[in-house]
Amino acid sequence: MPTKESLDIAAVAGILKLLGDKTRLTMVKMMSERECCVCDLVDVFDMSQPAISQHIRKMKDSGLIKERRGAQWIYYSLNPESAYYDFVMGVIRDLPRQIHKIEKTSQTCCD
Repeated sequence: MPTKESLDIAAVAGILKLLGDKTRLTMVKMMSERECCVCDLVDVFDMSQPAISQHIRKMKDSGLIKERRGAQWIYYSLNPESAYYDFVMGVIRDLPRQIHKIEKTSQTCCD
């Protein structure tokens, strides 16, 4: 795992570009607070499942998030094994909590 001194500037710029999207930034903050299912995110962002899946794919491809398969659902959370985990946590540390957005929804698809 890279140290702060060894983080690659180009890779960090790519991570910041990913986080520069408000939807993905909010998703990352949510996933830092708890695992999220696509159905949670569809409801919170009022977006289509394919649109949410595209955001998730970009974050998974970068290694920022990981997935855990449940019985019939896939749950996403921040990946503590990512080389950029500490960096991302520093970026989102002072952002307001976002998990209340999921808690307010009535979605029960993952229960």
